[in-house]
Amino acid sequence: QVQLVESGGGLVQAGDSLRLSCAASGRVFSSNAMAWFRQAPGKEREFVAAIGWTGTSAVYADSVKGRFTISRDHAKNTEYLQMNSLKPEDTAVYYCAVSPTGVWPNSSDRSYEYWGQGTQVTVSS
Repeated sequence: QVQLVESGGGLVQAGDSLRLSCAASGRVFSSNAMAWFRQAPGKEREFVAAIGWTGTSAVYADSVKGRFTISRDHAKNTEYLQMNSLKPEDTAVYYCAVSPTGVWPNSSDRSYEYWGQGTQVTVSS
């Protein structure tokens, strides 16, 4: 029903910035929450950020609050993650996700039904 493709990852130095994109195909409504998760080598997948209605709701992990900004373009069915002041600890594979209709944005990966294949972000010291 919904397919997600991430892009924008790469290798950067600490303090640099990246903007990740997640293009969705299929029917995605404004009431579908969209989110970003990440998984570092040897660690479990963790929540990064989530958003519902544009400009009305967003949640962030404490580790990225103030540095990362999540946004979405409903017309383009695209989700973005602007990452500033990157740290080596941000190195991970980043995944975008979409919830069923009506789910409020939250940090639980069990709230999301559709997932992308991931894009690698590597931050060197």
